Amino acid sequence: MVALLWLVVGVLILFSIGYLGYSKYLAGFVGLDEDAETPAHKYEDGQEYVPAKKPVLLGHHYSSIAGGAPIVGPITAGLLWGWLPAVLWIAIGNPLMGAVHDFVSLSASLKHEGRSIGYIIGEYVGDEGKNLLLWFAFLTIILVVAVFAFVVGLVFQQYPSAATASILYIGLALLFGVYLYQLDLPFIPGTVIFVSLVFVSVFVGLEFPIQLSQQQWIPIVLIYSLIASVLPVWTLLQPRDYLSSFLLYAGVGGALVAVIVGTVLGPYLGAVSPSQPLVTNIPAFTGFGGNSTLGAFSPLFPMLFVTIACGTISGFHSLVSSGTTSKQLNKETDARLIGYGGMLGEGLLATLSLCAVAVVGVTASDATGGVGLALPKFAEGGGIFLSSLGIPASFGAPFMALVMVSFLLTSTDTALRLGRYLFEEIIGTPETQVQEAASNRYVNSFGQCVVAYVLIASGTWTPLWQLFGSANQLLAALALLTGTVWLANWSEKKQLLSTGVPMAIMSAITVCALVYLEYYQNLYQGLILGNSSSATWSLALQIVIGTVLIILALSLLNKGVTNVREARGKRPAATDGGVDE
Repeated sequence: MVALLWLVVGVLILFSIGYLGYSKYLAGFVGLDEDAETPAHKYEDGQEYVPAKKPVLLGHHYSSIAGGAPIVGPITAGLLWGWLPAVLWIAIGNPLMGAVHDFVSLSASLKHEGRSIGYIIGEYVGDEGKNLLLWFAFLTIILVVAVFAFVVGLVFQQYPSAATASILYIGLALLFGVYLYQLDLPFIPGTVIFVSLVFVSVFVGLEFPIQLSQQQWIPIVLIYSLIASVLPVWTLLQPRDYLSSFLLYAGVGGALVAVIVGTVLGPYLGAVSPSQPLVTNIPAFTGFGGNSTLGAFSPLFPMLFVTIACGTISGFHSLVSSGTTSKQLNKETDARLIGYGGMLGEGLLATLSLCAVAVVGVTASDATGGVGLALPKFAEGGGIFLSSLGIPASFGAPFMALVMVSFLLTSTDTALRLGRYLFEEIIGTPETQVQEAASNRYVNSFGQCVVAYVLIASGTWTPLWQLFGSANQLLAALALLTGTVWLANWSEKKQLLSTGVPMAIMSAITVCALVYLEYYQNLYQGLILGNSSSATWSLALQIVIGTVLIILALSLLNKGVTNVREARGKRPAATDGGVDE
């Protein structure tokens, strides 16, 4: 057994080096200018382009990117392969790949009038490349909505008090939006009042839990996400994410501090020490094929790298960075903290999640129910951590469940909003009644919810999660490709290693993962041999989606690499690409 303290300290050291050194270099490298007019000011419309104070925007961005994936992924990976491979991938990959991905996506969008990564790639490789990326991203978004709604329903079923508290803080966010933007009342006093009420909602939830099954919660979550995704950003998105950020900072920061306190001072705290020692209670490494008691054979390569789908690197973040965050950035220089620093914050959440499952360990129910039943371990482990600070586990566990759900809900409705943006870009200017209807914000969002619900209805957790993880990580590779193309066309003096190397690594890993999942696991093992509990139609749908994603990605990678070679003078320049000087 190893003290959790060493996992936390090791990650903090590497992340600090990355932020203080590498991010400072990258900020100068992409030419961030504090005095430049940002898209939020240039195109301010009160709907999508709305300048936000740095702490407000950091709260929105962090809440949106840090969904269920940095919690679910590390927990799943820790149980399958052990804590050592998981923590190494988070600690090394995050500052060198994930934080770079988020920062470059945000910076590129800033330099292109707050446009999406789909628009940016189209500027250089043409409309076909743009449409390839937009369709890829749109399909990934639907997978995001599906898996997050699935997990929210699971957590609400396990912790009904968190359901009550979540409903209350959504109502508080609506009131806070009116307080700030309609009544124009003081910011700091309002923050103190409404943040206090958010924490009070946890106590209310404990007294009045709402008990429904996961199957009942899933459509409710999707309906909520649909409504939230079509509202102006000031009514719910900005104020809710800002308020919930305090909940998230308290949960993540408090638990990390508790790990240190519980390890160093636990023996001297007597009655308020943790209910069990803060050490790893799962193996450091279970083997290349994973822990067979929790599911079928799952090879560490490439599946580890797509199972931890957000704690290290996530393509979904490029959609948030270039979809909503870039339209609200007050100053260009804020991108360093929000883009690079926000991703490091997500890495800390992933580390905490891994520590939570490590301290709780594996139980008999996990062995019989698979990793899906292990997801609430984040709340259970977090409650153990907080007991180091004298907080009863009876309160700490529901509080950490609310923290988890806060991440999930914000990411789910933000994903729907981003999906709407993407589909509107795909359609362009509507020319037919069908296109007019499809571009309608209500019809668009409803259609995404329907497809997501169909995917969830199969009731299979692991295949859906792994498909999402593979698509998400491959989208990250395409976002890094976009950044590489932008830099290559910007100047011949721009080095391409910072984005090009992570792009090549993630492309190779994720294509291998999709091939393994769809053609070996789903087609051969599932459909041909019948060794799967998933419905036949669900396996077939996943195979089709996976195949389409592979074709789209390889086509776009070919176009992007060709453009980079042309931009660097290795062959004549293309006529259909543009350069944003």
